[in-house]
Amino acid sequence: MIDFSQDYFALFGLPARYRFDPAKLDAAYRKLQTEVHPDRFASAGDDERRLALQSSSRVNEAYRALRSPVERANYLLLLRGIDALAETDTALPPEFLEQQLECRESMADAIVSRDMSALVALRKNVEGAAAEVERTLAAQLDLPATPADARVNLRKLKFLSKVAADISAAIAELDD
Repeated sequence: MIDFSQDYFALFGLPARYRFDPAKLDAAYRKLQTEVHPDRFASAGDDERRLALQSSSRVNEAYRALRSPVERANYLLLLRGIDALAETDTALPPEFLEQQLECRESMADAIVSRDMSALVALRKNVEGAAAEVERTLAAQLDLPATPADARVNLRKLKFLSKVAADISAAIAELDD
């Protein structure tokens, strides 16, 4: 079974860095899942089956967190004692929020007018902005000391990811 005291990175044998080889994560995940999958312990005792279920759940949880750029950044900050996504810590720069408000308004206008090309262009712009924030955040999180604005960049990335997902949902809805 797995060592529950390990952090997610150690569980998969990866360095605790934002940037790593996703193929190594995928390979480590598959290997761990074959070792701890509850089906392998179907005929085992109750304690072993329960431990296998808990191990499998932990492996899945860790994999999902490390695959997601937002969750991976948040996890790295949490390992450093920083809860950047705490509900009491929601500040974002006013100019960023103003840009996002304009983006949401553009999205609403495109939905009302059923302008698929405007939505696609808007999503591309948001994804580009998110990629830029992610590059900055990756550089910050891979430093020995975490810069204070890494918290803000994580919140920006989470916000932009949500906007991109909302635009994708609107595109899918118009496509139907």
